[in-house]
Amino acid sequence: MPEQPVTVDPADWVCPLPLRETGRVVLGHGGGGVLSEELIENLFMPAFGSAGGPARDSALLDVGSGRIALTTDSYVVQPLFFPGGNIGHLAVHGTINDLACSGAQPVALTAGFILEEGLELDVLGAIASTMGRAAQEAGVSIVTGDTKVVGKGSADQLFVNTAGVGVVPPGVHIGPERARPGDVVILSGPVGEHGVAILSVREGIDFGTEVRTDSAPLHRLVAAMLSGAAEAGDPGAVHTVRDPTRGGLVASLVEIARAAAVGVEIDEAAVPVPDAVASACSFLGLDPLQVANEGKLVAFVDPAHADAVLAAMHGRPEGAEATVIGRVVGDHPGMAVARTAFGTTRVVERELGEQLPRIC
Repeated sequence: MPEQPVTVDPADWVCPLPLRETGRVVLGHGGGGVLSEELIENLFMPAFGSAGGPARDSALLDVGSGRIALTTDSYVVQPLFFPGGNIGHLAVHGTINDLACSGAQPVALTAGFILEEGLELDVLGAIASTMGRAAQEAGVSIVTGDTKVVGKGSADQLFVNTAGVGVVPPGVHIGPERARPGDVVILSGPVGEHGVAILSVREGIDFGTEVRTDSAPLHRLVAAMLSGAAEAGDPGAVHTVRDPTRGGLVASLVEIARAAAVGVEIDEAAVPVPDAVASACSFLGLDPLQVANEGKLVAFVDPAHADAVLAAMHGRPEGAEATVIGRVVGDHPGMAVARTAFGTTRVVERELGEQLPRIC
């Protein structure tokens, strides 16, 4: 007797892991990928009564006749110390950079510490001193803070929470929703250094050369970009700025494409990747475009003034290696694609969770 054909009803298909019904927090919820977005959009925003809108690293608030930017962040990186920096550098630089990406110049920071019982005071002192020096070098004050201690085993040595406030200059309007077709996409320098620096220490892997974190404050670079645009005749030429931290460059490009409902096209060969980072990622099966950075930015700029903005970036040490990597198009809105070395294109999409957890 011949076998009867099997009929499959697509309505009966079930995802093996319903992302919004896992019931528990997983590491991927903190990774800056799809799970992070779902957590924010489906849990936090409804709970806080948020009105929605594009995702930003800081909120812009009208105060009197001006505007301020306000941001908050938490740092749980492990290990606490790594080539070129420690958790203190990240806490200061990361908070400043979130403000800078809204066009704000930072004014003051706060610092809260959750300390595990048994943490060596020498370790805490070294990190606090680092934060103080980093803030001083950036021209910002740490004005208040808080400390809590939890029992041994209730935390992983030390967590830091920060908040930052900055002033947005008149006429500056930067946001992910402002990217538009024709914009030039500029990257301020090589990608992947921070994530690989963390991984090399955490896993004890020797890549043949030391890879150091790129952690650095970016507010002076953003100020130079805005100044260069203004001198070229259009102070609003810088439409969007983002620092590609968790999820790397890919996460930033996709988030901006979605927020502005535009397409983003980049030339993969134009993205600078240090040899050591490329080798490490090849060995570990990672995509360097999705590895975290802590001292780089990606900007979407009006094409008529892109050369002036790029020249201004080259005048700052943080932007000395800035380069054009792509453009914004009207096609495939909400998507980012990369042109490969073989002349083909591929869709670039965020990871579900994250390639490297706890890198900031």
